[in-house]
Amino acid sequence: MKVYDRVSRDYIDVPQYGQGKLEFLYGNIMGRVLLKIVISPATSRLYGWLKRRRSSAKDIPPFISEYNINMDDFEDREYVSFADFFTRRVRPDARPVDPDKNAFISPADSKVLLYRITDDLRMNIKGRDYSVDELVGGKTDVSSYHNGLALVFRLSMDDYHRYCFVDRGRLLSSYSIKGKLHTVSSLSKDYKIYKENSRVVTLYSTDNFSEIIQIEVGALLVGKIVNREVDAFAKGEEKGYFEPGGSTVIILVRDGIISIDDDIIEQSSIGIETKVLYGEKIGTAL
Repeated sequence: MKVYDRVSRDYIDVPQYGQGKLEFLYGNIMGRVLLKIVISPATSRLYGWLKRRRSSAKDIPPFISEYNINMDDFEDREYVSFADFFTRRVRPDARPVDPDKNAFISPADSKVLLYRITDDLRMNIKGRDYSVDELVGGKTDVSSYHNGLALVFRLSMDDYHRYCFVDRGRLLSSYSIKGKLHTVSSLSKDYKIYKENSRVVTLYSTDNFSEIIQIEVGALLVGKIVNREVDAFAKGEEKGYFEPGGSTVIILVRDGIISIDDDIIEQSSIGIETKVLYGEKIGTAL
């Protein structure tokens, strides 16, 4: 699939991990029979256990080669398993956080789409429509976010899978929503994705962007969403990480708080994701 690259100002092809397997699961009757087994929590736990075994380290070199991952960005150390590699940390200078207090940053290495939150908004996420209320499980009042912005950051398997707080602030509330783990790949467009996914919903106040709702969504073969327990935090401070698999972070911002960069607005208007990095400026405070 194609995404917009801000550096080259051109479109690039992004490979999809396990594309053939996903096409089998979603594309024929036998695959759909197996789908219920594949998306069960037990299967996810088994996958996680296999990827934590030392023998899984053999999968690291071909994965790096296939997805052209620049290992110069990451800690120079030996990885004892694929899971250890998947949750690797970047060198601090490889993901600088924009220090300008007015700069609204990306929470993760990802591909982002922008939506305006209206009463009748149905966010088109991988071919299906969802309301903001469905994403928060109906447990958080989202009425104050009317006319605000919803930013969907999709992390693919080759992305850095740690994510951050987008500004300095304080935690107000956080809760988990259990669900069947499911895929975030665009190949699954015929299935309801987020309604079946496990997710964590966090409400936090910020110094410069009012109160923000941040939602982490687990995907097929992601065994766990791991968030740090903090009451206060700095801009760009790590919030947590995903275990092996593709994943998504969604951020909801109130109206009149930020202006998103023009290139992201333009690409989102035609349904194209824009590639962004952890800590990179994607908008400006109003």
